[in-house]
Amino acid sequence: MSDNDRIYATPQPQISDFTFNEAVVRVFPDMIKRSVPGYPTIVENIGVLAAQFAQPDSVLYDLGSSLGAVTQALRRHVKAEGCRVIAVDNSPAMVERCREYLHAQDSMFQELLPVEVQEGDILALAFAPCSVVALNFTLQFIAPEQRLTLLSRIRQSLLPGGALILSEKLRFEDETEQQLLGELHIAFKRANGYSELEIAQKRTALDNVMKPDSLDQHRERLLQAGFSKVIPWFQCLNFASLIALP
Repeated sequence: MSDNDRIYATPQPQISDFTFNEAVVRVFPDMIKRSVPGYPTIVENIGVLAAQFAQPDSVLYDLGSSLGAVTQALRRHVKAEGCRVIAVDNSPAMVERCREYLHAQDSMFQELLPVEVQEGDILALAFAPCSVVALNFTLQFIAPEQRLTLLSRIRQSLLPGGALILSEKLRFEDETEQQLLGELHIAFKRANGYSELEIAQKRTALDNVMKPDSLDQHRERLLQAGFSKVIPWFQCLNFASLIALP
């Protein structure tokens, strides 16, 4: 069970850049559910989508796997013979807790896909031939100048008939749209019990580490990386998920 997110509930004289440390790991399920509109729907349906694209005897990647919610969805839905999941995260605290959660899933379900949880930098990952890659709210934490290289390497590793599923917070070129959806996102967090102080302090903590792109930027970069088609399949407020086909 995770704790309730109270990380930014008291005034902090100096707000450090957001990191996925032990304190965040403890509250992460609560934090993400209350901060990301549509998150449970996205996660569960990544499993459903993956089942359509998974090729027999291939690897499925969950990159930036955090506590393994996407990995669990992949294991629930993908039935293709001989598949295995590789979940990768660079936070030691996340990896440790992810392994515990997956072990608990093993004890509840029979015949799940085998999974390997790796602590590491996805930018340095040697990709195996794969049929599904999930980047679920991960690319936005990678330096903008490194995003195209990563996506190109993913594209080169994808098997015919496979797919990349990319979920991201969006920014909007149109100022009115950006302002409205930004305000509605704050209203969503407020409705989920976050105070003005929590909202403001977390925004400051994320400013330097999370750099969202527009939908057009995502599409152009994915096409530049060698994908043939980019299809948005979900949007809730300023959060969206896309399917990119090789």
